Amino acid sequence: MKRSNEQASVEKQLNIHSTKIKKGASGIAFDIIKYGLLTLLALICVLPFIIIISGSFSENQIVLKTGYGILPKGFNTDAYSFIFKKPEGILQAYKMTTYYTVVGTFVGLSVTVLTAYVISRKTFKYRNVVSFLIYFTTIFGGGMVPWYLMYTSVLPLRGTTFIIWFPAILGSFNIILMRTFITGSVPDAIIESAKIDGAGEGTILTRIVLPVLKPGLATVGLFLALGYWNDWYRSSMFATDKKNWELQLYLYELVNKANAMKELVNTGVVLNDTMPTQTVKMAMAVVVTGPILLVYPFVQRYFISGITVGAVKG
Repeated sequence: MKRSNEQASVEKQLNIHSTKIKKGASGIAFDIIKYGLLTLLALICVLPFIIIISGSFSENQIVLKTGYGILPKGFNTDAYSFIFKKPEGILQAYKMTTYYTVVGTFVGLSVTVLTAYVISRKTFKYRNVVSFLIYFTTIFGGGMVPWYLMYTSVLPLRGTTFIIWFPAILGSFNIILMRTFITGSVPDAIIESAKIDGAGEGTILTRIVLPVLKPGLATVGLFLALGYWNDWYRSSMFATDKKNWELQLYLYELVNKANAMKELVNTGVVLNDTMPTQTVKMAMAVVVTGPILLVYPFVQRYFISGITVGAVKG
């Protein structure tokens, strides 16, 4: 009898906790304001890209007269026809950019993890010295001229594909961020226990540290990939052949070409006055950002959790 009374008491408590608490007027008002603000912020973030897509499918002359809108104005594909007029050129730029992004991200992520793991180990004798040197580069740098001379004179790498992805594989911010992930995710006691069991540094890194670093790997990997995908600077400085150009530089040259042809139209040299100078810029933005938008949803979960861990533990 006593047991049944206790069971009834437990069930009563569970029912009380499972009962949905009714919100008052202030709680409902707060939810309305909260979701309204979130919806407004989402629209502010999404609308510019919608306008870019709309502008890329608009008629250039109408855009020049009335501006851009949420819906295409005089729907056509002239901007994309101009960009893909010679598909072999843009396909080559896509191929080289993908190559730089994949190789640079993989090598950069590997080197970043190795460096961060070393300086996260308290048993490393020169841990503080190396950490200081890495942090020092975030404040002071040699400048562009010594950087350029090092890769062109001291290291004759100008004109190679190696020079396009190599300089960006290691960043001080990424190292510090990855070190924070490691120190926050892997307690020293676990590493010490693994060492007692006979595990070496390589085993500890591959079997203990890496499996719990998915958020960190996704975050730093996305930073590296975005940096490579959006880069044009190194191609403009070191590439001697258009076949090695990155996508951003190739599309930048297309915009310059469109503007130059428009100037010829204004001077009366060229009879074709329908050059899509404005809409081609919008189409170029869509072509560049499209692949990143397709990749981001797959790493979003890890990226958000990784940023959260870095913010809390940093």
